[in-house]
Amino acid sequence: MKFIFQYPEVNGPDGDLLDGGPVAEVAAAAEEAGWYGLAFTEHPVPGARWLAGGGHQTIDPFVALGHAAAVTRNLRLLTYLAVAPYRNPFLLAKSAATVDKLSGGRFILGLGLGYQKSEFFALGADFTERGALLDEALEVLPMHWSGEMFSFQGRHFTARDVMARPRPVQQPIPIWIGGNSEKNLHRIATKAQGWMPLTGSTSMLSTTGAPDYNDPDVLAGKIEELRKLAGERGDGLDVTLAYFELDPSEPTRDAARHQAAFERLAQIGVTHLAVSAHLPDSAATFDFLTKVGAAYLS
Repeated sequence: MKFIFQYPEVNGPDGDLLDGGPVAEVAAAAEEAGWYGLAFTEHPVPGARWLAGGGHQTIDPFVALGHAAAVTRNLRLLTYLAVAPYRNPFLLAKSAATVDKLSGGRFILGLGLGYQKSEFFALGADFTERGALLDEALEVLPMHWSGEMFSFQGRHFTARDVMARPRPVQQPIPIWIGGNSEKNLHRIATKAQGWMPLTGSTSMLSTTGAPDYNDPDVLAGKIEELRKLAGERGDGLDVTLAYFELDPSEPTRDAARHQAAFERLAQIGVTHLAVSAHLPDSAATFDFLTKVGAAYLS
């Protein structure tokens, strides 16, 4: 099992996302403590009511991960997740390729459909097209990253005899797709390298319309279904699950219970855990990183 640190989210409009610690220092501390990766999510222009109701702040994940890349050598860098329909796929591809190039091949592109209609409206993206736009991006991304000339007719653009250089280090950059729909399972089985199933509170799952995979036995069945859909590719697919259960102030509390949970999740095919905790300041973040590293990562 590999552990990815989800940079601490700040819920609501008060405070500041970076209260959890300077990105460069947090990235360096995570690498020193033995974490596999660092992740940032995105909401470029969320609804004010959503934010006031407990929605979380974000910074630009590509900029943040590029910043983290400069002070680390081995830490993987994940967008958990970037909303593909918000961007022209060539701009998405270039941002991903840049982080991968600057980091020496350590970037993982986590993608999703998005769910906030007001954010789609604000960005000029069509909410009803989001599935088609994600599928389009999955076609375009590897073409862009190949560094070879190609043409592509999109829903809202025409690209004739285009070429993107420099190439990213990884060919292709790994793509992990978030979301629980059957359509997403088919996307992952054919076009991606990993799945990020959505888990969380009942209210959150209701908001996003996602099936509930909080039960490991239910999740196990879906992972098995995904691997069968992928055929020969199935055994190589990564599965990354959010883990919220560690006590922010004392993550070693109930260590045996957590270890058992990690072992169970590994048995059903989960390869990575994205660990999230509400940490109010730098001191709490550094303490959490170090304690988790010593207790679970060594």
